[in-house]
Amino acid sequence: MKILFVTLVLFSLVMPAQSVAQAEEEVKIIPDVVYGHKFGMALTFDVFQPEKPNGAGVLFMVSGGWYSRWTEPQNMLSWFKPLLDSGFTVFCIRHGSSPKFKIPEVVEDVRRSVRFIRLHAKEYGVDPNRLGVWGGSAGGHLSLILGTTSDQGEPDAKDKVLQQSDRVAAVAAYYPPTDLREFVEETSPYYQRFPALQFDKELADDFSPLLQVTPDDSPTLLIHGDQDKLVPISHSENIMQQFKEKNVPAELLVIEKAAHGFKGDDQTRASQAVVEWFQKHLQGQSK
Repeated sequence: MKILFVTLVLFSLVMPAQSVAQAEEEVKIIPDVVYGHKFGMALTFDVFQPEKPNGAGVLFMVSGGWYSRWTEPQNMLSWFKPLLDSGFTVFCIRHGSSPKFKIPEVVEDVRRSVRFIRLHAKEYGVDPNRLGVWGGSAGGHLSLILGTTSDQGEPDAKDKVLQQSDRVAAVAAYYPPTDLREFVEETSPYYQRFPALQFDKELADDFSPLLQVTPDDSPTLLIHGDQDKLVPISHSENIMQQFKEKNVPAELLVIEKAAHGFKGDDQTRASQAVVEWFQKHLQGQSK
C-alpha cells in the first residue's frame, strides 16, 4: 500500500508563529484505499494519520451536490489540520457521483465506507466504536443520514464488510439539507440543478433525516449561516427541534450573516466547533 509522508511547513507562511510548531508535525497519508467497487469502478478514501493519534476517527464526506470530487490528498491538509492537530485520524470518503448515481446509491456507498473502516479499524489505529462523521451541504446530508438511520449490519452476509454496523458515534454537519420531499418534485429548481435528486419521490422520506430522528440517534452538531439562500437555515432549525423532542444530544451553531459556505473567521469558528464536538463525544469513549 502506498504511503505518503507530508510535512505541513507550508502553513508557516499564513499561520501565527505559535502555530508553526504544530504545523511542522508529520502527517501520514494513505491514499486511494479501495473500500468497494461498482460498475467496474473503485470506491476509495484517503487516510490522514496524525503524529500523535488519539484513537478516534472522523469520516469526512467529500460531497457537493452529491458529486464527489477527487483531489490530491495534500490539497485537503489545511481543511483537516484542526482535527489532525487534536489527534483525530481523518478518512476522506468519496462516493459514486452524480449524475451517474442518485442519492439512494450514494447513501449505500457511504454506509459501506463506515462498515469497511470499522472492519479494518485496527489497521488504521482507531477504535471502531469511536468513529464520527462530518460534511457540508450534501456531505452534511449524508452525515445526518448515517447519524439517524444506521443499522447493525447483516450477520449472515458473505461479504465481511456488510456484516459490520454503519453506526457512528457523533455527527457534525454544515448547512445540511434535511428534508428532501420538495427537492425531488420535478417542478423543483433543486430537482433540475442536482441530478442526484432525480430518484423515485416515494423514497424521499427514507432519505430525509428530518423524518428519521429517533432517541438512539448519534449526538449531532449542526452549523448553519442565517443568510443561506441555497439551503435555508430552517433545515437545521427543524431537525434541531426533532432532536430536542427525541432527547438526542444536539446543538445548533448559527453563524450570523453567513451564506452557504463559510470563509475566514466564520470557517475558523465552525472548524473549532467541530473539533470541540468530536473531542466531547469521541475522545476517551468506547461504547
